[in-house]
Amino acid sequence: MDIVTVISLIFSFIALVVAFVLEGGVLGALLEPTAALIVFGGTFGAIGMSFAAKDLAKIPNLLRIAFKKEKQDRTELLTYFGDVSTMVRKEGLLSLEGKLNNEQSMDPFLVSGLQMVVDGIDVDEVRETLESRIENMQQRHAKGIGIFEAAGGYAPTMGVLGTVMGLVHVLGDLSNPNELGGKIAVAFIATLYGVGSANLIWLPIGTKLKELDADETITKYMMLDGITMIQKGSNPTLIAERLEGYLDYENAKEARGK
Repeated sequence: MDIVTVISLIFSFIALVVAFVLEGGVLGALLEPTAALIVFGGTFGAIGMSFAAKDLAKIPNLLRIAFKKEKQDRTELLTYFGDVSTMVRKEGLLSLEGKLNNEQSMDPFLVSGLQMVVDGIDVDEVRETLESRIENMQQRHAKGIGIFEAAGGYAPTMGVLGTVMGLVHVLGDLSNPNELGGKIAVAFIATLYGVGSANLIWLPIGTKLKELDADETITKYMMLDGITMIQKGSNPTLIAERLEGYLDYENAKEARGK
């Protein structure tokens, strides 16, 4: 569980509620089932019309990734390639096969790339194949990100729609002017739900998934460079220098200190 994401989400909601109460608002006024039905029901309906069922079925997994998955540790990957390149330098490319068989927890992308090296596939074909897989991964991720970004766009509109519906109801009965203020305030709760859900839930989740996608893409390209350099027989020191470029400053400094 990514505790920072969870805490940030909870804190943002609490901050808004506390601010509302400090301004003299009544907590119960924020609870309007009808407004929630219009905003969330309308948003889900619009999303359902916008995306294929197979993509919508991935929403639970996307939420799990957003709230659980953290950035990948590329320092360990640098160490791994250092060990592998040194082994290949001493024992040859076929020594990779035994190492692949003994490590079941490795990234399938990395395993597949190294297996192609063992099988003697041309280095250009290895690179093209792995680059194609990275592009396909990015396209899959983009669909998931697009769902939440679309929800972030639909929700405020549904909120405005709910407010307009509420105002139509209010203006349809002006017999009691003393109650107009309260009824209008209730009508605007739908706008609050729409804007709030977009900026506190849907768009932040989309941004988090986009960040994770960028991080994973960098990691995959690091693997690709490491694999092809090993296949070319590059010096382990040169491989380490190249792959350090994929680390941030602090991690690269730590890696050099080992």
